[in-house]
Amino acid sequence: MKLRKLAVIALGAAMTVGLTACGGQTRDTGTSASAGTEAGGLIGIAMPTKSLERWNNDGANLESDLEAMGYTTTLQYADNKVDQQISQIQNMINQNPKVLVIASIDGTALGPVLQTAADAGIKIIAYDRLINGTDNVDYYATFDNYLVGQLQGQFIETQLGLKDGKGPFNLEPFSGSPDDNNAKFFFSGAWDVLQPYVAKGQLVVQSGKAPKSDDDWASIGIQGWDSGKAQSEMQNRLNSFYTGDTKVDVVLSPNDSLALGIEQALDSAGYTPGTDWPIVTGQDADLANVKNMLADKQSMTVWKDTRTLGDEVAKMVDQIVTGQTVDVNNKTDYNNGNKDVPSYLLQPEVVTKDTVESTLVGKGYYTKDQLGL
Repeated sequence: MKLRKLAVIALGAAMTVGLTACGGQTRDTGTSASAGTEAGGLIGIAMPTKSLERWNNDGANLESDLEAMGYTTTLQYADNKVDQQISQIQNMINQNPKVLVIASIDGTALGPVLQTAADAGIKIIAYDRLINGTDNVDYYATFDNYLVGQLQGQFIETQLGLKDGKGPFNLEPFSGSPDDNNAKFFFSGAWDVLQPYVAKGQLVVQSGKAPKSDDDWASIGIQGWDSGKAQSEMQNRLNSFYTGDTKVDVVLSPNDSLALGIEQALDSAGYTPGTDWPIVTGQDADLANVKNMLADKQSMTVWKDTRTLGDEVAKMVDQIVTGQTVDVNNKTDYNNGNKDVPSYLLQPEVVTKDTVESTLVGKGYYTKDQLGL
């Protein structure tokens, strides 16, 4: 983890440069001796839920990419139910796909069904969430999730002038779903920036919900990334610790789903945008959250253009099927408990109210009409 942090810090210093030096990574290129195998065939895609906007977009983009390349697809959503996802994967295996692309609900629960896939000669790509505790995951594609958290932490650091010694400010930190492998990376990236300021007293967590270390991140996790649960948790903290003149100044939210619930709690508690609304972070650039950014209810989001992730995974699928060497740019930093999983990391980007139009609209992610611009 220390090596990973050093690598990401170096990467964060050169945001416009592609991933070239993370953890001593290398990029596999070229064509294997078996190249030339014909493309096409069935590809299975297992997504966790349709209840979050981003997974709908991810599934649709990947399916479209693969079909444009001549593949047929079966795309399944599992309603955030682990047993349902396992059943869906087993049904896909019975259809004899060439590759399975899996965004897992619980990254530790798929070992037996993936053994069945491996026995059938089916290759596995873990999509955005690492699958843990099994040898039978061949590749992993995601964004640099530690960097996502770093960007959130650095945004707070800059906005509050923490490097200049300013403070104290009241902080309330949240972390993501304890069963999501990515959640620990998001929190670690942010907490490695913010925890020293907590230790110095520049950031004060009135609720006491300040993990002593990165390893305690799950103690403040919100199961299932649920907006309603985040809203309830924030309401409880506000009602218990922020009475009278005591106000929360900043909320570390690891993604937009949690941010949405947190913002609803702040609104219900009488906080006013432009007056006493705290800094609120996010991730994913969900439509409702971008609108909240424009309304001064959210300060930033870390945008992971999942179209690029779908493009990369579709390319990896094609490379597997046609016998080419699969592109990866990190071979050492993502260990799933059984093995270092060859990975391809893409780079996230901070979006604020001032850059919504130049990034999200300018790159065709949303239209002006969708955002009311």
